[in-house]
Formats: sequence, C-alpha cells, structure tokens
Amino acid sequence: MGNLNPKIVRLHSRDDVCVAIDNVAKGTDWEGIISADSIPAGHKMAVSRIATGEPVRKFNQIIGFASGDIEPGQHVH
Repeated sequence: MGNLNPKIVRLHSRDDVCVAIDNVAKGTDWEGIISADSIPAGHKMAVSRIATGEPVRKFNQIIGFASGDIEPGQHVH
C-alpha cells in the first residue's frame, strides 16, 4: 500500500510547482490540489495552470517553459 500522507513541499509562494519528497499516488489531495498522475519522489507537480510557452517557476526562478498546457496536479518534467 502506498503512502497515504506523502510529503510535498512548495519551495516559494510564487512557484508554479511543488516537489514530491515521497512518491505521490494519483488522486492524492494536497492542499486542495488533486494529483492527476503518479508523481515519483523528487519530481514536480503543477500547483496552478501553466499555459503553453509560459515560464515554469521553482525557487521563484524560471526553470523552463511549458511545451504544452499543464493543469494543476499534473506531473511536470
């Protein structure tokens, strides 16, 4: 059975993503965001909608640009 309360952190209040410290099962509710995918430990999950071409922020720094629309809860890589 998977972790029912995985650790997930948002590193800065302006970040578009949070980071899974533990594996996150699809359907997990984290602060009102439902994971749309299984998120492996160390990977990112969107916390807000990011449109194609928009910057993706982590540590309040641009780490890349969305190659497609990303919805809250989706795995970001």
